[in-house]
Amino acid sequence: MKILGVFGLLLLVSVSFSQGKTQMEYDQMLNEEYDKSVPFIQPKELYKKILNGQKMYLLDTREGREYQISAIKGAIHVGFLFFSKRKIEAVNKADLVIVYCTIGARSETIGARLMKHGFGNVYNLYGGIIQWVNEGLPVYHNNQKTEEVHVYSKKWGQWLNKGKAQY
Repeated sequence: MKILGVFGLLLLVSVSFSQGKTQMEYDQMLNEEYDKSVPFIQPKELYKKILNGQKMYLLDTREGREYQISAIKGAIHVGFLFFSKRKIEAVNKADLVIVYCTIGARSETIGARLMKHGFGNVYNLYGGIIQWVNEGLPVYHNNQKTEEVHVYSKKWGQWLNKGKAQY
């Protein structure tokens, strides 16, 4: 019986370590992708702001096919390749602006561009929509919750631990 208990404990520690290691590996990968030109906001912090009804502009910088699969509720699709400041003419430069994409790399580029043009309250969603979903936060398709997440490519899809990866 003691052997079974020790085995169970080792299994539990092993599972806990592997789950932590996965997030640690994702964090390491993100660290290599980011140039840290835009401050981060953590997914749960953003979710609290959304639930509290805080005024903000949530900009989805992914391409149209990605956005059509699922998005964070209330996000405005602005794209990446064809992004133009004209898409956000209504946004005051002092307003809170949150940018996101799959992992946060493209959104960092757009966020840095906005900051260069005088936007002073811009944040990049840490880990992008993948981290958002991995933390159990909802995404929507046509105003209905969905499990599907466009992960851009298999390279990035490997980091999705929850939800259903779409390519």
